[in-house]
Amino acid sequence: MTEQRRVIARVLSGSEDHPDVEVLHQRANAIDSRISIATVYRTVRLFEEANILERHEFGDGRARYEEVSESHHDHLINLQNGEVIEFSNDKIEDLQRQIARKLGYELIEHRLELYAVPLKKKTKKK
Repeated sequence: MTEQRRVIARVLSGSEDHPDVEVLHQRANAIDSRISIATVYRTVRLFEEANILERHEFGDGRARYEEVSESHHDHLINLQNGEVIEFSNDKIEDLQRQIARKLGYELIEHRLELYAVPLKKKTKKK
């Protein structure tokens, strides 16, 4: 692995969000200004093929990435600001398996993405 790929891998490991290639490039380029956006694209594709990275399409027209995780989680996407919130819920997981079983299937893999906007806060009447 080249030093530039190591930098990109470190940036991905340190990301608590789900960055796209442009954000990855900005972060990696701040560490090593020789890293081109083409290098980031190639590295992301390589990591994705090696099952190191998971690609997400959250409906905003850009691919976003996160490291492949040992533990399963789902995503809630705030449509107003693009924030991605990871969550886990055992009841939802059980329900998905039950649905698959009822339809005659064994659930092997799934992805749940919830698209939402913040609730409007109620103002108190005086």
